[in-house]
Amino acid sequence: MERMIQQVQFPIPKQPKLKRVAAYARVSNGKDAMLHSLSAQVSYYSELIQNHHGWLYCGVYADEALTGTKGNRENFQKMLAECRAGKLDLILTKSISRFARNTVTLLETVRELKDMGVDVYFEEQNIHTMSADGELMLTILASYAQEESLSASENKKWQIRRDFEQGKIGGIVILGYRRTKDGSLEIVPEEAETVRMIFADYLSGMGKQAIANKLNEQGIPTRNGNQWSPESVFRILRNEKYAGIMILQKFYSENHITKRKMTNMGQLRKYVVDNSHPAIIEKAVFDVVQRRLLEQRRLFAPSNHTTAVYPFTSKIQCGCCGKHYHRKTTAAGIVWICATYNTKGKRYCPTAKQIPENTLYSVCCKVLDLQKFDADIFAQRIERILVLEPNMLTFIFCDGHKVTECWQDRSRSESWTDEMRIQAGLNARRRKRCPKEP
Repeated sequence: MERMIQQVQFPIPKQPKLKRVAAYARVSNGKDAMLHSLSAQVSYYSELIQNHHGWLYCGVYADEALTGTKGNRENFQKMLAECRAGKLDLILTKSISRFARNTVTLLETVRELKDMGVDVYFEEQNIHTMSADGELMLTILASYAQEESLSASENKKWQIRRDFEQGKIGGIVILGYRRTKDGSLEIVPEEAETVRMIFADYLSGMGKQAIANKLNEQGIPTRNGNQWSPESVFRILRNEKYAGIMILQKFYSENHITKRKMTNMGQLRKYVVDNSHPAIIEKAVFDVVQRRLLEQRRLFAPSNHTTAVYPFTSKIQCGCCGKHYHRKTTAAGIVWICATYNTKGKRYCPTAKQIPENTLYSVCCKVLDLQKFDADIFAQRIERILVLEPNMLTFIFCDGHKVTECWQDRSRSESWTDEMRIQAGLNARRRKRCPKEP
């Protein structure tokens, strides 16, 4: 009789689950010593986690940041995203001040991590946030850290204001000047010529857009190597430094937490230093330009801040430069014109052409098979109108299909308004009364 041998299977013991551990490190600035410190922290935490029994190494997140008050530190945010995805159990960090100096931000972050079951260990304070007394200790210690940040901020402000009172110049980068070793400004002759040309052209009657076009055509870049725009020309014309004057504390930081840059509208004292450095523009010339800028601002300032919206607003796109067509009132009537063509001219958008508004209405009625233009139907059925060639309109419908239509230029007589005809008649009669001398 054969003996039956029964195999007994013993359960395989479960391996203990490893705790997923990462570390966070931060230094305050880009100095070599600080970057070396950051590298040392990364190496320290990498070795510590990998050599710890029961821990699974999940990386070291490190940021080089100016302060610990901002919540937009890139790797800090990546670490939080990993926690929200359930990939971390424990975070090691050197101290509370390395993690965050803003008490509110610190506690919100720690509480969020605690709710997700993620513990944070602060080495210097020997605090685990998951412990019973962890949050109480964090609140107290983080308050000290925030006060430390406030004190450093106030000390820095005090030093800056003392420098202002003595007429000392901060880290200014400006077209036409360079800083010397002793911190003063000296003129860069080639750049100064560009500044003088901008002021001279403006006084000769050129607009800011025309000046920008001229500079770009001549291949002259801005101080930062960019293309010129009306706004960058305006900033040159408004800058008192070109007249040898320095107005200090035109901006200030909102507070030591956000550090948001604010325009000083009288909240703090401003410091005006005459003849603080060599002038590129004479003071009298600078004053004339400021008066003209103010006059133009008053003349062209809109009566209100509302922007009218028309059926074709943001619907007509230039196929050459990609800009939208804008509505414009001309002597011949209302037209729609490419924004680039209107501001910079044909050289920058050679295929663009202004389209009479009545012509747009007529072509839309033909494409949509309407007796009369209906703005609601147009908005519901037409996604956009693409202008790829002069006198050609490609209608892109909301369902995806396209229709291309040609349009004819108005004859000269059609483009004349009643006022234009009256003025032409007056000019003709004036010429008859005052014939030119042979």
